[in-house]
Amino acid sequence: MKKRIYSVGASLLAIGTLGLFGSCTKLYDESYDQIVTSQFAPTTGDVPSLIGPAYTKWRPLFLEFQGAYRIQETSSDETVTPGRPNGWVDDGSYRRLHEHKWTANDPTPDFVWNQAFGGVTNCNRILYQIQAGEIPVASGKDALIAELRVLRASYYYMLCDIFGNVPIVDKFDVPAGFLPTQSTRAQVYDFIVKEINESLPQLGTTVDASTYGRFNNKWAAYALLAKMQLNAGVYKGTPDWAGCIASCNAIIGANKYQLEAVQASVFKTQNEGSKEIVFAIPFDEIYATGFRIHMQTLQPQNQQTYSAQATMWGGGICAIPQFINSYNPSDGRLKTNWIQGQQYSSSGAPLVGGFAPTAGQPLVFTNTLAGVAFGTEQDGFRVGKFEIKQGALQDLSNDFPLFRYADVLLMKAEALLRTGQAADAAALVTQVRQRNFANAAQATVTAADLAQGSNYPYGPSINNVVSPLQGGADIQYGRMLDELGWEFAAEGHRRQDLIRFGVYTTKSWLSHVPNGTYRTLMPLPQSALNTNGNLKQNPGY
Repeated sequence: MKKRIYSVGASLLAIGTLGLFGSCTKLYDESYDQIVTSQFAPTTGDVPSLIGPAYTKWRPLFLEFQGAYRIQETSSDETVTPGRPNGWVDDGSYRRLHEHKWTANDPTPDFVWNQAFGGVTNCNRILYQIQAGEIPVASGKDALIAELRVLRASYYYMLCDIFGNVPIVDKFDVPAGFLPTQSTRAQVYDFIVKEINESLPQLGTTVDASTYGRFNNKWAAYALLAKMQLNAGVYKGTPDWAGCIASCNAIIGANKYQLEAVQASVFKTQNEGSKEIVFAIPFDEIYATGFRIHMQTLQPQNQQTYSAQATMWGGGICAIPQFINSYNPSDGRLKTNWIQGQQYSSSGAPLVGGFAPTAGQPLVFTNTLAGVAFGTEQDGFRVGKFEIKQGALQDLSNDFPLFRYADVLLMKAEALLRTGQAADAAALVTQVRQRNFANAAQATVTAADLAQGSNYPYGPSINNVVSPLQGGADIQYGRMLDELGWEFAAEGHRRQDLIRFGVYTTKSWLSHVPNGTYRTLMPLPQSALNTNGNLKQNPGY
């Protein structure tokens, strides 16, 4: 077990499940402080366990089956969940994500909304208990409050990015029947930035096991702030490239992080020691479950590849062939991040297909896919970025790096590029690329390169033929978008990046064609609208 996992101990059982509400419209059902005071008398030593529930919502919010990862990845031009011989059609929501035809009744935005506001509620509850003296803090109270405010801001970051216009709720002791009012996306942006900036002076500078997976140091907070500033033009309507550069410089100047010599080291099973991770969502195969990307992307036969103790679910998520075709064939990330080619057992025996029409044929993952409606068990490279250990369970113990040092460098690079400092931007991009190319010349990127469009062969693709070919030459700074795609493939970045570069609702890929500019925001869930009359649906839905 990884020691920094927020495990369920005695103190966590006492209050860990309090306030886990389904949405922001059910914020105060009963007086939970009475449970704490009557059943549990916490001490200062219990504080780490007591704040654990404020963090645990990040796991389902991001990586659960209907979590934000699915929105950020499979609604983009990078991955897709096609129908397979063994299913993966379900209620049609996977296909609707790809085709941008989701509705307010779809399960994924509903789940993300509930988990994010569950995290907000947990933060509000614990802040209330600390400020009311129910959780005694002998020292470091201001730092703990600052940490929880930044953590709450991180949940709002997801809400701002995906839904935009959401209620801001920063109190737990609200009257019975309280229904929060809706804020604009710009107001949510300002709230997040204010919460981070006001909290930064109280946060420490240490980077060790005590800060891993927590927002209790300045650098994780600065990474969140930089991400907000990077997307300020989308979220608020006014870019803040200078602010993004300053936040990134704060992290770079701290000399606390560095690029791993090999990118794959960031994604190992035991990756908590990586010097590249700025903030991670901790997972454990037993004590903190939910990391199941391998189950969603691989075939049942791949159980033999990893001597796994669980049978994979049949290859739902795979790469869109056009995205794979955008890579330089010499890019090491093409092979290390995507499972491809003939599949073997752990003893080296070739595996064969188990479903028609390829049953009995060699199980070879190919860079092909006729469309979102149907793919054979061979179609599509599979997500292999995260190490799958021998003997893997249904859940993995890899921690998910939400922010890492390569991200800091490339956020700064993009901001420099957009402010006329292309040469400096190119130097940073080259720094990140170098570990992925044996040939130094191929790793080098110039200012002129970054001024080019994208190498992605955009256009609708039917039966592996792109027609008409739109290409990406018209995308401003498209090469920078490509670099982000190659470095952060399968990390849940892509939707956000496509929106910022103006591609998400304007280009076609696989079975997706543009379906309205309003699709840059998800609809507020119908369940939330039904329970809170103060909420108005996002335009277009």
